[in-house]
Amino acid sequence: MQEQEKRLKIRMAKIKHKLAILSGKGGVGKSTISANLAIALARKGHKVGVLDADIHGPSIPKILGIRGRELTAGRIEGLGIFPVKGPLGIKVISMDFLLSDDETPVIWRGPMKMGAIRQFLADVAWGNLDFLLIDLPPGTGDEPLSIMQLIPDIDGILMVTAPSEVSQIVVKRAIGFTRELRVPLVGVIENMGGFVCPKCGAEFDILGTGGGQKISKELGVPFLAKIPIDQKICEDSDRGTPFIIEHAETPAAKAFMRVVDKVEEYLKQQGTRA
Repeated sequence: MQEQEKRLKIRMAKIKHKLAILSGKGGVGKSTISANLAIALARKGHKVGVLDADIHGPSIPKILGIRGRELTAGRIEGLGIFPVKGPLGIKVISMDFLLSDDETPVIWRGPMKMGAIRQFLADVAWGNLDFLLIDLPPGTGDEPLSIMQLIPDIDGILMVTAPSEVSQIVVKRAIGFTRELRVPLVGVIENMGGFVCPKCGAEFDILGTGGGQKISKELGVPFLAKIPIDQKICEDSDRGTPFIIEHAETPAAKAFMRVVDKVEEYLKQQGTRA
């Protein structure tokens, strides 16, 4: 264990910025946001890695079009496991690469999940990265807590919510979680914030409106962006094609880029160079 802790510190020291993407509840598009933010950062010239820390429901490989790949290990002692290369050279590690088929469940308790996450951090040859994005499962359970404990110098959390009041209630608790652990909160992203009809141009607030901005105002946290519903996001994710590359001029893609701009600005304000 001591040797692994040592390796973890060495690996993390080579990564400039560590950011986790969290949501209070499931179904708000957190993994889709994680994948597209990774693409957006890579398009700006950053070296990016993604740790899919959703042990029970990993989906990053599907969204990035790299399912079915196998993990390999270096022959040189101590080199470790090689992450899978995705679009634009993004390095990805996920439980999905270790499952034999789509029907294989991961039936693990907390200690086993923490052990897997520790190994993903300590034994994977991430190399020198500008950003490591950590896609966390919903809620405030074992996986988010493990990340906060294993990466005490994490740069911050990006909190994802849907516009609905149900989502707002749970996200507020998740924000309370970050404050209890004294982890910096970069800001709130409102996903699925309105739908623009491609035929008539009318906008419909299918899931409500203003949830992210309301949380931002009530709790005094930055509001990063409102990402509208776009059918192409779902279609591209199912095909494993990066939405932000295929449809760069859409309002949703531009919203992803605004998030990246604000993250870079946040890091500059914190005194670290993005």
